[in-house]
Amino acid sequence: MSIREQIIRETENTSDPILSEVLEYLQYLKVKHQREIPETLLLSELVLKNDWLKPEEDAAWQNL
Repeated sequence: MSIREQIIRETENTSDPILSEVLEYLQYLKVKHQREIPETLLLSELVLKNDWLKPEEDAAWQNL
């Protein structure tokens, strides 16, 4: 069984919160390997995007 198949098989019995973390980590690794963006920027974006995408955040900035 290939690595891709093993990962797909594992995801079938994994909860959405864990899959969300896996997706974020996979996206981080893909960008990290491109080496176009400093690593600290990538880490910051992964952490901060959870706050940026909240409706409360949109409401706070809508008058600007």
